Parts: sequence; C-alpha cells; structure tokens
Amino acid sequence: MAHFARVENGIVREVIVVGNDDCAGGDFPESEAAGQAFIASIGLSGEWRQTSYNHNFRSKYAGIGFTYDAVNDVFVAPTVEEE
Repeated sequence: MAHFARVENGIVREVIVVGNDDCAGGDFPESEAAGQAFIASIGLSGEWRQTSYNHNFRSKYAGIGFTYDAVNDVFVAPTVEEE
C-alpha cells in the first residue's frame, strides 16, 4: 500500500492509503503519478504527494499539520513552541 498526503497552501491536510494495484505497485517514484491519477479518478481533488511510512523518501512520513517543502521535496514536522 502507498500513502498520499493532500497538501493545501503547503500544509498537509489529510493522509490516505492507496492500494498497490492503484498506484503502479507502490514503488516510488513511478507510483506517485499513478496514485495521483487514481485519486483524481475517484473524485478527490487537490495536490497529492506520496509519503513514505518507512521514511524511504521525502525525509519523513507526512502527518496532518506538517509542511511540504516543494523546493527540497520533503515533509517537515511542525515545531513545538515553548511557553
């Protein structure tokens, strides 16, 4: 299975799972375009980027609230502000 993050204004808003059969076997980077096409075909709009549960690419697994750095093609965790 592959995981895809919906990015809106550079922020991850949701993460979904796409089956390997729907994303070219799940092997990145070929799987990203196939997964994006599948996501569009089921009516989900927006910018979707594949993320790796095992941290194999894009630095880390994207979570809701993470930032997508398009220049470096990585997901960045939110920083915790100290009080």
